Amino acid sequence: MRRMLFGFEKALWRGLAVPGFALLFGIGGAIAQSGDLRAQDQNKPAAENGTNGADGAKDSQRKTDEFVEAARVINGPAGNPECVWLGRRVVVLMWRDDLDTAFRHLDLYDRFGCPGGHVQAAFRCLVRFGPIDPKAPDALSGRVHACWINPDAQPSGQDAAASPPAAHSSPAPATPAPQPAPAPPVPKKK
Repeated sequence: MRRMLFGFEKALWRGLAVPGFALLFGIGGAIAQSGDLRAQDQNKPAAENGTNGADGAKDSQRKTDEFVEAARVINGPAGNPECVWLGRRVVVLMWRDDLDTAFRHLDLYDRFGCPGGHVQAAFRCLVRFGPIDPKAPDALSGRVHACWINPDAQPSGQDAAASPPAAHSSPAPATPAPQPAPAPPVPKKK
C-alpha cells in the first residue's frame, strides 16, 4: 500500500512540475521583455511625474503662438492650423527619411484641402539650409517652422558658410552652340 501511495505522490509531483516550470519560464520572459520598471517611470512626461507642469504649459503656449503666427503671415489654406500641423509634420518626416509615414500624412494633408505646393516649397527651403545639428533638440522643428512661414527664405550668415550654395531645382537653359555659317551659294553653270 505504501508503494502505491508513494508512486501516486511521484506522479502528482511530476504532473505539477511541468506546468510549474512553464509558468516560471513564462513569467521570466515577460519580466525580461518589460525592462526595468524604474526606467519606465523616468520616461513619463513631467506632468505625469508630478514635477513641473509649467514646462508643458510653456510648450503648449509656444505651439499656439506658432499657429497664430502662421495664420497671420500665410494667406490661404496653408495658414490653417490643420494644414500647418500636418504640413510641418510631413516636412519633418521627409527630412528624417520616413517616407512611408510622410506619404500617409500627405494624404491627410490633401484631404483637408491644403496646398501640396507649400509642403514642397517648405521642404526645398529646409534642404537649402543644409544639415541640422542633431544635438540641438529644437533645431529641426524651429527650422521647419521658419521654412513653413517663409519658404523663400535664403540661408544667411553662418548658415551660408556652413552649407554650399544651393543648386536651382530646375536646370538653367543651356545656351545653344553657335551654328556654322551657311555656305555661300554656288553659282549655276549655263
